[in-house]
Amino acid sequence: MATLARLAGLEHLQRAEDAVASAFTTALEAWKDGAPADPGSWLYRVAHNRLVGDLRRDAGRLRILQRAGGDDDDGDGPAPTHLAGELRDDLLRMLFVCCHDAIPMESRLVFALKTLCGFDTEEIAARLFTTAANVHKRLARARERLRAIGPDLETPPLVELRSRLSGVQAVLYLLFNEGYLSLQDDQAIRRDLCDEAIRLATLLTEHPVGAVPETFALVALMHLHTSRLGARLDGLGGLLLLEEQDRSRWDRERIAVGMQWLARAASGEIFSRFHAEAGIAAEHCLAPSFEATRWSEIAHLYQMLERIAPSPLHTLNRAVAVAEWQGPEAALASLEGLVPPGWLAGSYLWEAVLGDLHRRAGHAELANQHGERALALAPSEPLRALLRRRLVF
Repeated sequence: MATLARLAGLEHLQRAEDAVASAFTTALEAWKDGAPADPGSWLYRVAHNRLVGDLRRDAGRLRILQRAGGDDDDGDGPAPTHLAGELRDDLLRMLFVCCHDAIPMESRLVFALKTLCGFDTEEIAARLFTTAANVHKRLARARERLRAIGPDLETPPLVELRSRLSGVQAVLYLLFNEGYLSLQDDQAIRRDLCDEAIRLATLLTEHPVGAVPETFALVALMHLHTSRLGARLDGLGGLLLLEEQDRSRWDRERIAVGMQWLARAASGEIFSRFHAEAGIAAEHCLAPSFEATRWSEIAHLYQMLERIAPSPLHTLNRAVAVAEWQGPEAALASLEGLVPPGWLAGSYLWEAVLGDLHRRAGHAELANQHGERALALAPSEPLRALLRRRLVF
């Protein structure tokens, strides 16, 4: 999708999406007896040919034919990149395009997650704590703004790209999170998304604009979380809580890589949300056991995170750490006076944490009420199964 959009130009973005969808539809029939040796190249070539054919029928020899090497759309490989000197990866390049300053942040995220990362509307709505209707509105707004920007996808000057960096980091962060805890019923973890997020974030560190401490901290966070993926599922594919995980199955080499990136992130004077979250992940990875975890440090890091990037979700997570450090009553006291906004009040997270804290504090009736609401709001069966096991009524 990213490569075709670059070749065709933003004015033909919808055509590129249609061509990709057509390629997948064709594959459903053509691959009944097995996929080809290189499925990615096969899909690209079919989508490319469909797009070229559509453009030729409607407007003759358009720019895509010239960039693709003329009339011959039956070649063996993808069209050569013409922007290799600036951002080498088409997907990463298109992420910068999607994060144009003229597009509101919410619309940037929606467009990138939908068009380039393959998220469906419900997944995006859940990740951004909004409704499917809002996702559609933001997607339409992003398309309109991109069309108004013009068809030129040449990489802009570094100064312009720098203003888009935070948007690209946010997209990669959400892409990783969907892999780490998927909202799909059939798979609680999508390692392919985690790996792709790490690949793109690492590629970002190799670019002058992206080689900054915040990106290093983001890569550290991803590696540290990925180190625990092998222990997050039981034998039947169900989610395991941190305290239930077999720490011998944690990837120590991956933890070491994460700590190396975290050390690189310590350069400079900036302390970002990614630094705080990577620090929290490091505390978990380095703790010899759940009980020996430095919960006071984690609570303090969440407190710093609240100051850097204020969100009631960080306050909620800090309460979880306080519960392990000082007990459930202290955790409940830390939440007194907090009125959750609608997006959090309508989330299973708020109800699940309150249900667990009240259960541990011996408040059976309140625990039941919050636990039942958490189960009703949970977006996937793996999460519901975990909540049933954790929230004993």
